[in-house]
Amino acid sequence: MLWRIWAPPQSTRAVMQSVWIALIPGTLTSVWVFGPGVLVHLVLAGLGACLAEVIGRRARGLAATQALQDGSTLLTAWLLALALPPAAPLWLPFVAGLIAIGLGKQLYGGLGQNPVNPAMLAYAILIVSAPVAMTTGWIVPFQGWSTPMPLTGIGVGAVDGLTGATILDLYRTEFRELTAPEIAQHPLFSVGGLGIAPGVEWVALSHLLGGGFLFARRVIRWQAPVGFLVGLLGLAAFFAIDPDNTVPVLTHALAGATLFSAFFIVTDPVSGATSPRGQWWFGLGAGVITYLIRTYGLYPDGVAFAVLFMNFMVPLIDQYTRPRIHGESRSIRGSVRGRS
Repeated sequence: MLWRIWAPPQSTRAVMQSVWIALIPGTLTSVWVFGPGVLVHLVLAGLGACLAEVIGRRARGLAATQALQDGSTLLTAWLLALALPPAAPLWLPFVAGLIAIGLGKQLYGGLGQNPVNPAMLAYAILIVSAPVAMTTGWIVPFQGWSTPMPLTGIGVGAVDGLTGATILDLYRTEFRELTAPEIAQHPLFSVGGLGIAPGVEWVALSHLLGGGFLFARRVIRWQAPVGFLVGLLGLAAFFAIDPDNTVPVLTHALAGATLFSAFFIVTDPVSGATSPRGQWWFGLGAGVITYLIRTYGLYPDGVAFAVLFMNFMVPLIDQYTRPRIHGESRSIRGSVRGRS
């Protein structure tokens, strides 16, 4: 019976369930590190996503319940809730769910038809249109539970001292004029972590555990995650020869959305490349662009923009990497797609 547990899922719903299970370690760790705002955002993003799903399918004359049963809508909302700042205003995750499903999925015809990752589309739109809410809602690790907050205050950053910049933000601002030894003495590095990206690294390692589960169940291939990590961390390691002016490799790996994106975002089979070789180039490109945005761009992370850019590159990638049919001069892109 054990082989059935680890057998590859054969249906869309089974794939979604596997991803849900893989997200549990990272979700529980996020709640532990950042507080109850993560759970509140999960509920609100789910409500917004389900509402957009129902409206979108009704507008096309389709039954709404069937789409909700496959789990793709709630999965998108779950990914969004983990990507958003835990102390962001309460309207943010709800609107994010509406945008992700309404503009990122239903606008193109529903499951399997979207050209871009719905969660990353919503994230990118919100970080451009509501930058303050998206960049000031991060809670100092392990302080999200320290001060009682009413239900309407959870996730709004109402309590002074609970919100702060991420470690990548600090490298772009406060740490710019400091040397590597001076950065290591910053008080934030002593807050319950490994001294790399305090507290946040536990979340990243939990997502690594979830990614390992997806590999074991053969829900995802290795090419896109490895390509992403090689592109991002390879450049970070190359430029790490100047530790006083660059972000350390381990900080790139364990801070921000690196491991979360490697296993749960760039592996999306709907908006990603089709062939294994194409998935490698897709992940590699996303990793390189993420590093460039983190280093030279306006935003401290940049994964969402990198993934969206590579989504638009997928037709070109598939043109040169998809396998050819024996006896045919040109290949045909597979029409079977997985989760969105």
